[in-house]
Amino acid sequence: MDNLRRITAIQSSAVLASTIIGVGVLALPLFAVRAADSGAPLVTLLGAGLGYVGLFLITLLGVRFPNQSIVQYSEDIIGRGLAWIGSAAIILFFAVLTSLAAREFGEVVVTSVLKNTPVEVTVIVMLALATISSRNDIMTFAYIHHFYFPLLLGPGFLIVALSMKNADLINLQPVWGNDPKGMLEGITTVAALFQGSFVMTLVIPAMRRPDRAMQASFWGIVIAGGLYLSIVIAAVGVFGAEEIKHLLWPTLELAKATTLPANVLERLDAAFLAVWVTAVFTTLLSTYFLTIRLSSELFRLRDHKAFSSFVLPFVFVMALIPRNIFQMYDVIELVGTIGLAITIGYPGLLLIVALIRKKRGNRPNEQTMEQAR
Repeated sequence: MDNLRRITAIQSSAVLASTIIGVGVLALPLFAVRAADSGAPLVTLLGAGLGYVGLFLITLLGVRFPNQSIVQYSEDIIGRGLAWIGSAAIILFFAVLTSLAAREFGEVVVTSVLKNTPVEVTVIVMLALATISSRNDIMTFAYIHHFYFPLLLGPGFLIVALSMKNADLINLQPVWGNDPKGMLEGITTVAALFQGSFVMTLVIPAMRRPDRAMQASFWGIVIAGGLYLSIVIAAVGVFGAEEIKHLLWPTLELAKATTLPANVLERLDAAFLAVWVTAVFTTLLSTYFLTIRLSSELFRLRDHKAFSSFVLPFVFVMALIPRNIFQMYDVIELVGTIGLAITIGYPGLLLIVALIRKKRGNRPNEQTMEQAR
């Protein structure tokens, strides 16, 4: 494994942030507003905090077992039988997550841009692109994320900055919302958008300096969480909580209402959709790559490429199961909430057992660490 340690901490942060920033950014303000009205930014902040708990646990495990992924070190911690069940649950969850993200992408495209195109076509095209790209090794995977990372952040923060001139601070009051009863449900829904951070279980074993994984994780989620929080603040500030409840994709409407100075572009929604397609691709690439890599490790295969095409039909069929867009979002919220038991509960259990049993993986080769420095 030491000769494969070429991913830097900066690249790790880029992988993490571009994985988290994905298809859910369009509906995020709606989810947060439904939970707490004007308290949507607070819900988003707390949801990001809950998402960081899962990332913190998986990073702690990765630092403790720097040469192994969760499939490998879970067998050392709780035994092969129980670990097999846990790993299979992780693989199934991320396969479902990939299918739902692809379906949501398809619905947005056929509703907003290609209105005469069947949703099946847009879904299979994006899944095929993720399938082909996922056949590369972990370094190429990291390079893809690192390349697209600035293209995701720049336009996102630009739209937020330009839209704030139309914001009214009264729309953001009270900070805790008018009816905070639904905050807990909203927090879990927002936290589900950060579950792609589980990709760190594959990134850490390939890092030059695994001891810097915690810093990379922190900055990755701060960047992604900061963008999410700023989008929610801008959307609520511009439209108000009650108006957002009648918008299916508030972030897209925010882009439509934003103009560049001197009216260089009267609407930014077309440019924003182009950036959003890239964000969807990087997220799907990560969840699909995670699914097939963990599958190859679970079944003791040398290469994950065999699974890349094998898994595609199953993911495509799952993506078409929801009958319409409303049922799709109901399924997304349900799966995301249940998935917290996998992305937070399971790593937490592994960490506790590892501490009790004093299990720890081998440290990376000292010579390799010195070269990385």
